Amino acid sequence: MNGTTYKRCGCRNAAGKRLGQQCPKLRRGGGGWNSAHGVWQYQIELPPAADGRRRPLRRGKYTTQTEAEAILGKIRDALAAADAGEPNDLTTVGDLIETALKAGNPLPTPAEVRRLLHLGGIAEIPTVQAWLTVWLAGRKAIRAGTRRSYTGHITNHLIPHLGSVRVDKLRVSHLDAMFDAVGERNELIVAMRASRDAANRDKVKGMRLVRPATMHRIRATLRVALNAAIRQGYIDINPAKHVELPTANRPKPLVWTDERVEQWRATGQTPGRVMVWTPAQTGAFLDHTQATHDPLYALYHLIAYRGLRRGEACGLHWADVDLPNNQLTIRWQITQHGWATALERPKTDDSEAIVALDAATVDAITAHRTRQRRERLAAGPRWVHTGLVFTTPTGEALHPADVTDHFQHLTRQVGLPPVRLHDLRHGAATLALAAGVDMKIVQAMLRHSSITVTADTYTSVLPDLARNAAEQTAAIVPRRTTLNQINQQAVG
Repeated sequence: MNGTTYKRCGCRNAAGKRLGQQCPKLRRGGGGWNSAHGVWQYQIELPPAADGRRRPLRRGKYTTQTEAEAILGKIRDALAAADAGEPNDLTTVGDLIETALKAGNPLPTPAEVRRLLHLGGIAEIPTVQAWLTVWLAGRKAIRAGTRRSYTGHITNHLIPHLGSVRVDKLRVSHLDAMFDAVGERNELIVAMRASRDAANRDKVKGMRLVRPATMHRIRATLRVALNAAIRQGYIDINPAKHVELPTANRPKPLVWTDERVEQWRATGQTPGRVMVWTPAQTGAFLDHTQATHDPLYALYHLIAYRGLRRGEACGLHWADVDLPNNQLTIRWQITQHGWATALERPKTDDSEAIVALDAATVDAITAHRTRQRRERLAAGPRWVHTGLVFTTPTGEALHPADVTDHFQHLTRQVGLPPVRLHDLRHGAATLALAAGVDMKIVQAMLRHSSITVTADTYTSVLPDLARNAAEQTAAIVPRRTTLNQINQQAVG
């Protein structure tokens, strides 16, 4: 009953048969959706009617996938408010949804569903699965990304391991067993990946390790949900508060030194989870991107020099760029939820700030503005006035995933060792530190909430910095005799 969204059109082939989702005009040459062709629809299977009749639901002539997903999300939320173990409740909710759609009325909200199902009765103490489902459906004031994260934790971990336990019977030992199972799965994945048997390696292909940081986030999701259960009177204490987990250390970036590049070329393996280019490697990438007149050169330049996040660069508006005063303001970001995107405010107040621009970055943005004006003239009436700095040739917002894919394509063209697009942001910090910029200034540039985050992440990235620091420290100690003089005296 999760449902899906899809795009289709009314085009027909030579035999007069509708092409539907197979029409080649639905996508552009680069693989992205063609906003000028076709409509978005959703489909979902409602719970069976009282007489056993199936109720497949396909609706919509929506302009965007976001609109179709929004309606589908309301249907999912209404269904989730019912007890999955009570067929009659599910049938009742299905009736409500079906009636509302036929009459053109608003879909029932989770609160309306719960009031209808439980009016006049005392709800029994739910299982973890039932409570998590109801709790998530009732969360109204959370960001789409947070909801997606909660859903992943609940669907992939909490319900499979704890779903059948009644919330008042949940103990720390249950949670310990869950995280032990997660750890055993991690060990199996590591062992299978290292196996000489290709069949074993194939069995875990695409499977991701659940690292300590993710374990902490899973526990945090359960802790918040159980706090709500306390407020409902189902439980008195929250067992998620008392679970001990491995320390979640933030991965520190490693620089692609000559030795590491040589090892990577020989083995194909990267020495660390987070890698950053040296200043010379960053320069080689930007030189190639500029020399080939790549339309996204200014975007990559901005990230590499000033450390913007991908979503912040994609969501940057011309109204927030002040080139005469060499600065811009971070006020928006394009976030990705699954494949759908949304223009949202930064998650924290620290992320919404003014970023100073150097002369080279001002020149890059100025040249990009000239290029965009030419594209707007060429597009004519097809131009979409989004006000964004970085757009498609017709003015539409860039999809963050397309920006990442293009970055990886350019990296391969140059022949550089692999880094993530987000690692250009890490690279901006290393460039600043290599230039002697104070750590507090780097923190402000990256808009970290604490200088501890900045220092813990970047203090060891450039070997030259560590060597220079060691030399500078040694130089301030007054000595009457140098090591060379001591050695000469010993030889004499």
